[in-house]
Amino acid sequence: MGKGGCAIAAKQEIVSVLDKEREEKVQNQPKFYWAHDEEPHRRRKQEILGKHPSLKQYMGIDTSTKFKVAFWVAFQLLSLHVLQGAPWYTWLFCCYTLSGSINHMMTLAMHELSHNLGAKGVTPNRFLAILANLPMGIPAAASFKRYHMEHHKFQGEDVVDVDIPTEWEGWFFHSSPRKVLWCLLQPLFYSLRPLAVNPKEPTRWEFINIACIIVFDLSIVYVWGVRELLYLVIGTLLGMGLHPVAGHFIAEHYVMHEGQETFSYYGPLNWLTFNVGYHNEHHDFANISGRHLPDVRRIAPEYYDAIPHYHSWIKVIYDYIMDDGISPYSRTKRVTMENKEIDALRARGGLVK
Repeated sequence: MGKGGCAIAAKQEIVSVLDKEREEKVQNQPKFYWAHDEEPHRRRKQEILGKHPSLKQYMGIDTSTKFKVAFWVAFQLLSLHVLQGAPWYTWLFCCYTLSGSINHMMTLAMHELSHNLGAKGVTPNRFLAILANLPMGIPAAASFKRYHMEHHKFQGEDVVDVDIPTEWEGWFFHSSPRKVLWCLLQPLFYSLRPLAVNPKEPTRWEFINIACIIVFDLSIVYVWGVRELLYLVIGTLLGMGLHPVAGHFIAEHYVMHEGQETFSYYGPLNWLTFNVGYHNEHHDFANISGRHLPDVRRIAPEYYDAIPHYHSWIKVIYDYIMDDGISPYSRTKRVTMENKEIDALRARGGLVK
């Protein structure tokens, strides 16, 4: 057999291995939606750029991001001072509404900075992300970047994309009361699911992140007290749980309209979230900052206005809880990588270290 014949045979063998592994994974988790092609955004980006090359002018950093992060971190510190001695009901109300909203905003600043959209160079963005992470009281910035880059490149890929709930989550949280509990526990699943599904060896950036958070938390306790640290930490947990802003967790990729796996939100809460609601636009153009994602929709409306989208994250949460046809299983998964390719990616420490 000549070289050409060997190459064809090798390709057929690879395809057959991938098909076999795909079939096995689909059979093991049949309740998820399964796509049999690559994630759609890379192809759509090229198509949109072909028709609207002017979008290239919006690619790059947003220099205002660092000022927004610094302002809201300072605002949280001021809140600690103002709320000293406040009655418990005032404290709890502000913890949910103020601390919850601001700290969730800081998670989305971390999201923006994970794409290196806040400053020139990778390292300044990493340190800005850690700054945004400080008032949350829980280290997250470094690990988030590593997993989020894989979510974009391998959207829906079984095992690799840890944004997708586990089989157990889909099995257990199927009724409305249990889905309420799932929403409340979202920060727990968001942080622990990667460790169970696709664990990574920590890098120096995780240790830097942890050290910075420990020093910050101890400083808060020393200057203001334990109650003020709890205001930050509990605010983070409440803001990522059953909270209006946390509706984006569900809205972004849960399949509420079959045949579509990414959804945008065009409502006022985008003002607090670096326009993360423009999620189709973001996945199509991850190198365009949140500030300019509305420009993507404005310039290429034919790609976004006609497909299902949302105007209320609160309604998304309500529909998710009340609709028996929607559950943690309502996510699109795909198998485009062999198990050995996934193992090799893990051995390298993932896309980003």
